[in-house]
Amino acid sequence: MVLILLVLLSLLNNTSALFRACPDCGGLQVPYPLSTNEDCGDSRYRIYCNSGSLEFLSATGVYYKILRIYPSAYKLVIKPPVIEKDTCYTSDLPEGGLLLDENLPFNISTHNVVMLFNCSDNILRSPLNCSSNSICREFEQKVEEGRECMNTLCCHYLKDSAMNSHRIRVRLGGCTAYTSLVDSQPRDSIASWNYGVELQWVPPN
Repeated sequence: MVLILLVLLSLLNNTSALFRACPDCGGLQVPYPLSTNEDCGDSRYRIYCNSGSLEFLSATGVYYKILRIYPSAYKLVIKPPVIEKDTCYTSDLPEGGLLLDENLPFNISTHNVVMLFNCSDNILRSPLNCSSNSICREFEQKVEEGRECMNTLCCHYLKDSAMNSHRIRVRLGGCTAYTSLVDSQPRDSIASWNYGVELQWVPPN
């Protein structure tokens, strides 16, 4: 009987460890199943606590700062890359933009409005909004970071379920910069824009 109790207690302790939330990082809670180390969370949902900053690692090795986490909705929001000074290139241009590992349980949600800048004319064949009414024009004119891209061809689109849910692509010869808004509506004022790239995860079985 004692042996059975010890086995049950051991199983209970192991089960508790499997569902243990990780310590806070940089003022952000790290809810289960997100994991910052091997002793907590679920290793498939790995994120990183680097010098007090909670970060998401892309498939190309780029770290993006995590701004917010919504555990009940299985979502987190990462900071878009900066547009480099005196260029219209985002910092992740050498890696081709944001790319998620398709073998991991994360994808780019359909709540992102993506703006692309410094695009080639080939993009005009796409269904993206590249008109003078595109919100990317407002970003160029009214946001300091966007001024680096003034007078380039820019477009915006709502990233829907028909698109690749693991990539926002930039490249030389295509578009060289991007930014993203979460849950933005066409008539929203620029002061209310919520910058970020929203990712969602599939909850563990």
